[in-house]
Amino acid sequence: MILKIEELHKQLESIKIDSEEALENYRQQYLSKKGEIQALLADFKDVPKEDKPKVGQLVNVLKKRAQEIYNELKAELGNNNNEDEVAFDLTRPVEFSHIGARHPISMVRKEIIDIFNRIGFVISEGPEVEDDFHIFTALNFPKEHPARDMQDTFFIEKDPDIALRTHTSSVQARIMESQKPPIRTISPGRVFRNEAISARAHCIFHQVEGLYVDKDVSFADLKQTLLYFAKEMFGEETKIRLRPSYFPFTEPSAEVDVSCNICGGKGCNVCKYTGWLEILGCGMVDPNVLDNCGIDSNEYTGFAFGMGVERIAMLKYQVKDLRYFFENDKRFLDQFTGAY
Repeated sequence: MILKIEELHKQLESIKIDSEEALENYRQQYLSKKGEIQALLADFKDVPKEDKPKVGQLVNVLKKRAQEIYNELKAELGNNNNEDEVAFDLTRPVEFSHIGARHPISMVRKEIIDIFNRIGFVISEGPEVEDDFHIFTALNFPKEHPARDMQDTFFIEKDPDIALRTHTSSVQARIMESQKPPIRTISPGRVFRNEAISARAHCIFHQVEGLYVDKDVSFADLKQTLLYFAKEMFGEETKIRLRPSYFPFTEPSAEVDVSCNICGGKGCNVCKYTGWLEILGCGMVDPNVLDNCGIDSNEYTGFAFGMGVERIAMLKYQVKDLRYFFENDKRFLDQFTGAY
């Protein structure tokens, strides 16, 4: 065994390493659990008892030297690699790295926010898991009122009722509770409804709702605000129309249509040959809502509106199936590279 140790010493001192691969081969051959030094330790049990102290010392010296040589070679190889890196021209422009594109829902959400930011609306956010008061009661949905059936709700707990919010109007209720008018805010966020998933509906979607409360706010202010938004989003030639509707938290209420940006209002299969496309709901804030949130309805008035981000994105990009936005198909998402 002593001759074997001496032979391994000679091998170690004569080794030359010029690559990472060769260094790894060295480690495997001499320092790994299946290497030659470990094999010596396995044979140590066969050494005569009187020779074990001397042989054991020689094996330890060999192992220590093998590790030192490995460390020296590794450091030397690392220095050589650094010299090679410095040899590159550091003034060369970097190669373009494709990092993907924003999701179309994120792009449209940002565009909506930017449009309303320009006319003084600030962003407000609130919890996605909300209580019954802020989702329904504060917004003029009395207990057992049939209007509650308009939205199929995911309830989390009973007594008190805790649910996933069905609209971001719950954020508006919290804002009116905590702030004094004038209030001019938009509330973007995810909402949840217990609906069957189809080309035109989903159990998860995104909304942006707006609220303006101050003295002498009128329906004319609401109409001009929405006309400005429509022209900024769909083009300067866009027209709007308001149709009477019903929402528990606004009175009067209306649905808003924009002239079809595909056919210019002449009629096509996208607008079902009507020349109009529905984009949002709106109305004057019901006095009961103001009073529920601690705002004097005799002194203040306001308007509110709400839109589905997916709906706006479908119209803007002519997407016919809502499910595409949730499937994360790279072929679909790649179409929006550089779109905003």
